[in-house]
Amino acid sequence: MDQEARYYQYLELLTREMASPGQISVEAVYEDLRELCRMLRVCKGVTTFYSSLAEERKGGGDTYTPYDDGSETDRALTVRSDLSDFLVGQCTVYHAKGEAPWTDEELSRIDTIQRMMLNFISRDRMRMMIRKATLYDDAGYGNIRLFTQRVEKIGNEQGLKDYCAARIDLKHFSLINQQLGREDSSVIMKTYIRRLEETIGEEGTVCRLGGDHFVLLFRKEKLDQVVRLLEGTPIHYGEEPDGRIMISARAGILVIPEDYYYHEFSDLMDRIINAYNAAKAGWRGDIIFSTEKMLKQRDRAMRIRQSFPVALQNHEILVFYQPKISVGTKSIVGAEALSRWYNKGKLMLPADFIPVLEQSMDICKLDFHVLEQVCRDLRRWLDEGKPTVRISVNFSRRHLMDMDVLDHILAVVDRWRVPHHLLEIELTETTTDVEFKSLKRVVTGLQDAGIYTSVDDFGVGYSSLNMIRDIPWNTLKVDKNILPLNEKTGQDRLNIMFRHVVNMAREIGITCVAEGVETSEQVDILRRNGCDIAQGFYYDKPLPIRDFEERMAQQAYPDRK
Repeated sequence: MDQEARYYQYLELLTREMASPGQISVEAVYEDLRELCRMLRVCKGVTTFYSSLAEERKGGGDTYTPYDDGSETDRALTVRSDLSDFLVGQCTVYHAKGEAPWTDEELSRIDTIQRMMLNFISRDRMRMMIRKATLYDDAGYGNIRLFTQRVEKIGNEQGLKDYCAARIDLKHFSLINQQLGREDSSVIMKTYIRRLEETIGEEGTVCRLGGDHFVLLFRKEKLDQVVRLLEGTPIHYGEEPDGRIMISARAGILVIPEDYYYHEFSDLMDRIINAYNAAKAGWRGDIIFSTEKMLKQRDRAMRIRQSFPVALQNHEILVFYQPKISVGTKSIVGAEALSRWYNKGKLMLPADFIPVLEQSMDICKLDFHVLEQVCRDLRRWLDEGKPTVRISVNFSRRHLMDMDVLDHILAVVDRWRVPHHLLEIELTETTTDVEFKSLKRVVTGLQDAGIYTSVDDFGVGYSSLNMIRDIPWNTLKVDKNILPLNEKTGQDRLNIMFRHVVNMAREIGITCVAEGVETSEQVDILRRNGCDIAQGFYYDKPLPIRDFEERMAQQAYPDRK
């Protein structure tokens, strides 16, 4: 068969293969193209694809060389084509040095082959680009779709009993970003994740959920190595040799049981997330392993979330009042409204349901429910001529996301015609700049409206001094963790801290309330340090409304010594 017949035979074969995407292997098409290059005395073929005209102008693009026989070149022919609204393709073929020049017929055929090469390879590149856009984020990390795909493939084909799964976030990474800048932070993250990927190997995967949050799947024999990396490893950044930073992670890890039957992705993720949430809370450590107990807690939390709307509708959420006592006069000078859930004949304490509601905006519904009941009770006491004191209501930080929360609070208070000075809103410390600004806006707005404000659990967060320096609180509630048990040796540091907090509050004109007062010794400490008000079991536990009204009718609490 002569060369011309062979040319048309390959051209027909190539055309047929290109018309059957998915049925013919990509390598078979490339081999046909290479054979045509050899026949037409092309020693090298290069394709370049640009995702935009801007990328083409900058000289970027994705270059691929499907054929190169290694010869020295002396001439090149280039064909450029706009392949789609955003994809530009360019194909360049080279003539070997020392070869006779291409004939006009060869040049015509080369032009045809270049355009076919561009057409086929662009389709292949487009498939890769679509896959990349679907399964990877802009920074090149695999996304949740890729993670789901790989988990389901392994789960359905061989099962997951030999694997571990985890969800992680990098500790303090937002602070690192602020201090080092986005460029260095990106390098640090990529380096850390690359180490995880190298440790996990090809049989596992690391994918990004967003920000500094990732999910992992890896074989059980890699667990110890992965945990060591999560606990912390130094990462080099920048051009200076001493530019190093320790990077660690919070993680919820599931060691998948031998008898685990994979049936859906969401079940696996629920098990990981439970442990991750415990790690994020921080009180049990930064790396938490999922247990059956956690699964039971998850199921219980789901039942609470499902029952909560019905509980509000059926008036199962009750308000109890815990008195605040003047250390000097032993009289009730205020009270904190606390919620109790009366369900199926049993009283649920806040610790049983509030942490669950805090995970969603349900906590905001609870807070407004309590505020509504407090305003109703205050209005009745006023109408009946009963003694009244200022009542404080806890509001979650989640309210700070509502730009109109101040208007919503005032709408409830004014609907019940409650004098504003009889209400105090308690808010806890914040941990982010955005929350801090919102908190300042809300507190200032409440004070302008004549409603008192209190910073709750003072001394537990990380920004306590900023909180009282920059925000105009009326009341500072000292957390029980910095209230000394006594004045004996061993409590020296707490005594010093407590004394200075109280003195600082008094000097800047903030009323000081000590929470968790349980003994007469603690009352003496308050008195000696000038703390105005006590709240705690020493005087009273949270009381149902009728019991609280009876306490209010008393002149003062008797000595309990």
